[in-house]
Parts: sequence; C-alpha cells; structure tokens
Amino acid sequence: MAGGEGTRLRPLTSNQPKPMVPIVGKPCMEHILELLRDHGFEDIVITVAFLPQAIRSYFGDGDSLGLNIEYSVEESPLGTAGSVRLASDRLDDTFLVISGDALCDIDIEQIVEFHRAKGADVTIGLKSVENPLEFGIVVTDEDGRVERFLEKPSWGQVFSDTINTGIYVLEPEVLRHIPTDSPFDFSKELFPLLLEMGRPIYGYVCDGYWQDIGNLDQYRQANFDALDEKVRLNVPGLKIRGDVWIGEGVEIDDVEGVEGPAFIGNYCTVSPESSVGPYSVLGPTTTLRERSRVARSVIDASCYIGRSAVIEGAILGRNCDVRPHARVHEGVAIGDQVTLGDQSAVFPGVRIYPYKEVEYGAQIHESLIWESRGTTRVFSQDGVVGLVNVDLTPEVALRFGAALGTSLKRGARVVASRESAPPYRMIKRALISGLNSTGVHVADLRTLPAPVGKHLMKTQGYDASFHVGASTTDPEAVQIRLFERPGVALSTAMQKEIEKHFTRQELRRVPFGAVGSIGYPARARESYANDLLAELDGEAIRARSFRIVVDYGYSAGSFVLPLLLGPLGVEAITAHAFESDVGTAPVRLGETIDQARRLVPTVEATFGAVFDRSAERIFLIDETGREVRPDQALLLFLHLIGLRSSGTVAVPITATSQVEQVVGGKLNVVRTEASLSGLTQAAASDGVIFAGAPGGGFVFPGFLPAYDAIASLCKLLELLAAVEQPLSKLVAQLPRPTLIHRQVQCPWALKGTVMRVLNERYADGNVDVTDGIKIFDERGWVQVLPDADEPVIHLYAEGETTETSEDLENELRTLVTDVIEREEIGARA
Repeated sequence: MAGGEGTRLRPLTSNQPKPMVPIVGKPCMEHILELLRDHGFEDIVITVAFLPQAIRSYFGDGDSLGLNIEYSVEESPLGTAGSVRLASDRLDDTFLVISGDALCDIDIEQIVEFHRAKGADVTIGLKSVENPLEFGIVVTDEDGRVERFLEKPSWGQVFSDTINTGIYVLEPEVLRHIPTDSPFDFSKELFPLLLEMGRPIYGYVCDGYWQDIGNLDQYRQANFDALDEKVRLNVPGLKIRGDVWIGEGVEIDDVEGVEGPAFIGNYCTVSPESSVGPYSVLGPTTTLRERSRVARSVIDASCYIGRSAVIEGAILGRNCDVRPHARVHEGVAIGDQVTLGDQSAVFPGVRIYPYKEVEYGAQIHESLIWESRGTTRVFSQDGVVGLVNVDLTPEVALRFGAALGTSLKRGARVVASRESAPPYRMIKRALISGLNSTGVHVADLRTLPAPVGKHLMKTQGYDASFHVGASTTDPEAVQIRLFERPGVALSTAMQKEIEKHFTRQELRRVPFGAVGSIGYPARARESYANDLLAELDGEAIRARSFRIVVDYGYSAGSFVLPLLLGPLGVEAITAHAFESDVGTAPVRLGETIDQARRLVPTVEATFGAVFDRSAERIFLIDETGREVRPDQALLLFLHLIGLRSSGTVAVPITATSQVEQVVGGKLNVVRTEASLSGLTQAAASDGVIFAGAPGGGFVFPGFLPAYDAIASLCKLLELLAAVEQPLSKLVAQLPRPTLIHRQVQCPWALKGTVMRVLNERYADGNVDVTDGIKIFDERGWVQVLPDADEPVIHLYAEGETTETSEDLENELRTLVTDVIEREEIGARA
C-alpha cells in the first residue's frame, strides 16, 4: 500500500510520496520490500496514487531487489480496501496486505501460518502500543477471534491497547464484498461488515518492532530507533565501533570523532573540524564544511552544510543549502531545495516548505508561509483553555479562529460573545479576525451570556457560536467554548477537524472582496427573553409571588434575567451583577456561594440561585441558607419534572443510580457519555424533555439544548409553583447520596493497558461500555474512566450505603494500582 500523501509529514512529503521518505539511507518502503523478500515473498503488487512515478522510477520491476513488482494505479480515491480490489485480477490465492510507510521487522511468516491454522478469512496483525488513541483498536477473545473494532477512540472507549497495524492476511473471496463505485476502507467498513456477517476474522499479536510514520516526530524516532538497532534493518554501509555506519566513498578525516550512534551515507564529505554528533543521519552526498555541527538530526541526500553552521534536532529534505553560521533549532522541518542564508536562524518548531529562500541574517519564528507554531493538542475536555498571553496569545487565538473558519464553509455565519474583562475582549477580537480571514461572517454580541449566543444561533440559523470567558476550573485562565447547531456543544468530529487545520497550519485565505464581515445584532437579549417567556407558565409563577436571591457571579446574565423576572412577578435581591470591563477581578465560585448562603435567610427569600461566570451553570441555596449539592439539585429537577411530565431525560453514565429511583418509572432515563458534547447531543434528540449533570448544568431542550442558568432558574420557578413545600423539605425527601468519585494517578502510557486488563477481567460480567467501563454486581456498581486531559484515571463507586461504596472503590483502586505498579516494575526491569 503506497498511495499515501502523508500530509502530516509535510514539508517532507510536499513533493514525494510518504513511502519514499528515507530511513537511514533508504526509502521506508525499500526496508518493507526487503522484509517481504527475506520472509519468502516474491510477487509484489504496489498500489500507487500520489506521485506514482516517483515510486515506479525508483523500484522498477523489482529485479534489483530480487522481486517481481507490478503496479496498480488508483486514478481516484478508492479507500484502502478499494485500492486493493482494483488489483484483484492478480490476487487468486491467500495474500498479504502491508503498508509501505510503517517501519517494522515483524515475522510475516508467523502471521500467515496463524491465518491458515485458524482457517480465517481475514487475519489482522496487531501490536500493543502505549497510546492507542491515534489508531484503530481491535478487541479479540482468548482464541484471537475478533470481537470488536474501534477507529481512533477517545480514552473513554479504550478497552485494549492492541491496535491495527495495517498488516492483513486475506482470502481473495473477501474482495467480493468491496463495492466498485465508491471508496471503501478495510478497518472502518469491510472488516465490520464481515464481522457482522459472522465470517472468521482473527487478530494476531505480533512480536518485533512496528512504528507508524505518520508525523514528523514519528519519522525522526524511526530513524533513531534504526540507529539504536531496535528494528532489524539492512542498513547500507560498513558498521564500525558498534554504532556508526559509514557508506561507500565517504570522505572523512577522523572517524573516531563521530559520536555514535550515527549514519553517514554514500559519498558524503565530512570536513576537518566538523562535528557529527549522536543520532545524526546524513543522506548520500551530503557535505559538512569546517566547524559545522550536526546532532540528533535527519538530513536527506545532497545537502550542503556551510562553515560553522549548527543543526540540532532538525529534519532537512533533499538538496538544501545551509550557508555559513546559520543555525537550525530543535523540531524544525525543512523541505527540499531550501536555502538558508548566512547567519540566519530558524527557531524551534518552524516548518519551511520546499523551494524557499531565507535571506541573510533573517530570524524565522514562523513557518513559511504558514502561521506561527502552536501546540499539537488544541481542545481540552472543557474547550480551549490557557493562561492569557502565555498559552493563549492573540497569535494563537487568531490562528484558532482561522482554523475554525477553515472547518466551516466559506460564507458561513458565526455568533460571538464574551464575559467582562479586557483579556476576554482581546481574545474574542483575535478569534473574529481569524474567522473573517477565511471568509466567515461574525455576529458580535459583545458582552452577553453564552446562552443568548446559542439561542441566536438556533433561531437565526447561524452555523456555530463561541463564547470567551473564565475557565470553570481556574478563574485566571481564559476558556473558549464552541457550539454548533442547534446550540449543542461542539462534536468530537468537528473538534478534530478544527484541530487538524490548526496543527497542520493549513488555513483557507480569501481574497480582498471575500473577507468576512462583522455585524452587531439588535435586540438579541430581548428575543431570548420573549422566547423563554413563551415556554413558561407565567400565570402560575406570578401566583406564587416568589422572593429569591440571585448572585450573578459578575456574569452578563444580569443584562437578561430582569427582562424575565419582571413579567413573571418575581421579586429578586441580586448581588455581583456585571459592572464593566474594568476592574472585576476573577472571583471563585465558592466565594459567591458563601455570600449567597448568608443573604438568603437574612432577606427571608424562597431560595437562592448562584450563576457561574458564563451564566451556564446554576447552584441552589434553600430557604435556610444551606447549599443544595449539585448532584441533589439534579435529583430535585428530575423529581419535580416527574410530578407533571412524561418523556425521556438524559444524564451522564457517571451520574448516581438514584436517578432511576427518583423518577420511579415516570420518565425514561437515557445514559450518555460523560462529556458535555455527549449530553447535549442526546438532549437534542426527539422526545428528550430534560438533561442534566451533577456539576450544576441543566438542559431544557424544548427551549435550548444547552446548559443555561437563566432558563434553568425560570424553569425551576415554574416547577416549584406547582408544589407547596419549601425547597429544604423537597431536598430532604431525596435519597441520601452514596456515590464516591476518586482519582488515581496513571501515566499516559499505561492508560490503555489498565483498560485492556479490566476489559479482559470483566469480559463475562455485567458491564456498560458507553464511556469507560462500568461494572455492576449485587452490591452496586463501579466505573473506570480515563481522563482526557490529565494523567489520571477516574474511579466511581456507588452502593446502597456509603460504607459499601467505600468498599467497592477500595477494591477497584487496588486492582487499578496493581496493574500500574506491575507494568512500571516490568518497564524498569
């Protein structure tokens, strides 16, 4: 399989196919072809698509390698399975499929023998890896038969650390199930289809080395692993001193001065006083002039490194000209035929695409001609979060806005809102500029709560919305939250699309006349208030004559809630309303809750409500001044809704099982992933009348399928208007909480192993794998959920009593920590 473009390897693959990138002096695919030859394969069909002539002209008919090579040209994208089916007229017996761009030394014969012994239609080569998120996971039974496929899962879906290597042994009959008129993929479509048909599909866990060369870091690591002999390759040249390879015709003054491990290709020139440091790979005919230094770098053929130039931790393409005293820093990737002028400097992480010229003395901090470098991971579990002008600078925000705009269609419309304080305004304006640069129009609500922006998006047909404000976990951090139609949190698929454009730095730029516009919608808050009033039983609320305390938490909710409380006849004593963009320092939520607790009984209020800074979450205080725990607030809403309504409610998989006890069969309960996206996507489904989570976020989809503190407060007034009991008594009637939530520190590399061990241990038990692994027994349930942002694993446990919950949690914690300790001891050994 050699049709890949290798977009994540650019600029190395800007003008050559991904399988042709060199690993210690040879194209990656040449190492794979030698592996096949060494295991008895002679007849090879190479599927080509991107720049096919580059592969054909290098390998020809395979005679120089002792192979018979034919080619199958993919004229239009057919998918992995479709491209193989294109060559089906040459596949009349059991055959092997292998990637030309994944370096390995796996014993291919063992996979074939296993395939034939099992009588399989398909055998998939599997490999255990530390981080399975970027690969397709394959779950097998004890006999190796495949039970389940997962393509690029989240941590909550990781049930194994064995991943699909892209090495398959197939019977030709399976190709009949591949359509000829559309693209078709092995792992996403063909294999699940065959599994559903009951055909014998097996997985074989391979020993040996396997490394996908999907990005620049993996490419660099594959070269270093070859130097360390972690992978068995036929490295060209003479091996001296144990870890230095010298090619034919090399001119070098002092071989002893080369620090291994290192590879110096054919006909290289290493001048006196130049330095070849450890983990250096010099392609054929490369020249190092006097006092130049190369270390931890991979340099392709025919490059010239001038006097006193320094290259450390970088990757250079073919025919690059590095002039005297130039400096190339760690993590730089430079394409073919780039010239770096005298005394120029290329700073860490910069990419320079082919055929560029850097002028004398220039200092390059940004990629040519792409934007500045950012982190590879953009989204956290709560959106995009960072310290202002540290992690989240205006430059980063600008590029993120452009990435969002590139993910939308040209001419799309986006709603923008923010909280108070100048840093939020700065970041929002940078985001708007990035969106405009891609031809996307923005409706700027300026300072208004996030729910108003989501409501405008839903009612006016906007394509997306974003809100800039304080982080829910750190008031000094800036958080960007994004939403899509009809107001739900941004889907994982859309997050990955934005992240792809952001990290690859491939952004749409429109000409002068197509730059997006900025508008300022009139009466957005009035429209929101009027639509919400239409959803409420105003007469019942007015009849109760509520007196409440509302702490706005300095949110812009104070601009909107009075438009509702007045017509509803509610007397409100308010605190911490939005003032201005000047001087409102971040306030922690706990402080505002404490102040509201003291205020409610003092003014003899019916109850109190505290908003978070974005007016999305609400926290309740009963009439006695006691805070209602967020998990009990969820049960309270469910209890009150069940008294007067029927339908479906949605809660996260991690929420207490007392949910079902409270609704008592009056409402249908749906469990979702433990994420805002999963909850709001479920809330937007037909028949769902309420969704909520134990963190103070509640959703009334009839109005808006999103967290909304203002709508939640108004709905609570409507629900309480139908009952005579005070809030404290209603809460007292709810079940006492017994749910325990703890965390265990777990290295990133062991998360997949922990989930695999638990999945194997409880394979025959009563489990729920909606998100993580939830295990039920007669005492209650426990759940294991890897954290997406931190090196921790979340443990949940719930029994009938707190003591039972503690016992369940202790048992689970012991099991998880035993797995972690055993793996860490094994790694040290």
